[in-house]
Amino acid sequence: MANIEAAYRSGEGSALAVNNAFYDSLKEGGAKRTLVETVKVPMRSGLAWKVPAGHVFRIRVSEGPQVGDFNMWNLHDPRERMWASRTRQLQRAHVSTYDRLWSTLPFLRPMATIIEDTLEDYGKDEDGGRVHDLLGTRCDPYINYLLTGEDFDFHCHSNLVRAILPHGLTEFDVHDVLNVFQCTGLNNDDQYFMKPCPAQKGDYLEFFAEIDLLCAMSCCPGGDLSVDFLGRDGVDPLSTCHPLEVDIYKLESAALVQWQSPKSPDYKGRHGLQTPATDWESVKRGL
Repeated sequence: MANIEAAYRSGEGSALAVNNAFYDSLKEGGAKRTLVETVKVPMRSGLAWKVPAGHVFRIRVSEGPQVGDFNMWNLHDPRERMWASRTRQLQRAHVSTYDRLWSTLPFLRPMATIIEDTLEDYGKDEDGGRVHDLLGTRCDPYINYLLTGEDFDFHCHSNLVRAILPHGLTEFDVHDVLNVFQCTGLNNDDQYFMKPCPAQKGDYLEFFAEIDLLCAMSCCPGGDLSVDFLGRDGVDPLSTCHPLEVDIYKLESAALVQWQSPKSPDYKGRHGLQTPATDWESVKRGL
């Protein structure tokens, strides 16, 4: 099969091009870093944490294989949040080193850039599975009831809802996720499949925060997905569940001298609306 060129190109000179050397310099062993905080996300639950722009955060397998469902917002304006579908288009459906997680319109800028991935060499397996999935989304109690007729309150969607409530956000702010450490793909019928998580204790996915962030993650109640995550085969996946940990690091200021937080595209149009230019900022703010 021919290797068809991507619709959105990130080659030399493209606005999507990434300075790999800069992000390489931020990895452990490069720029000096100081551990600020370690956040422990409990098994089958969720937690939220803040990351200042210019910091690094590492999602780490602390005990055993475990999938994490990850959300992210602009700390100062939660209307700007991670946009999974645009990230799939601009980067790829399974992200790794040098890929960026992009924000929603009208903001459209990188929120975080992946700088290290210990599962990068997993690549594509014999079934077409890859890790760190943007194809699917979080499990939720609504689909659970639809498929099983039973209520269960601790799906990833519910875990994320509980995690962000203390930060003033609601269920309506939870969005499509990055499934960290999750192995997925599309079968011959173009249908979504999931495989057991290949991550082991010590594996991690590390990000550089391009803007001030509020992050949240659920430790999926399906654990490592080695058994049916809805329990439809009669087996509770509890024995496959583990916690995850997040390490937040401050980088030395010298490492960031050439870095600037990304700006949104300077679109001056008004989508064809015939409103006075002086009112357009109010229109964008919903006033």
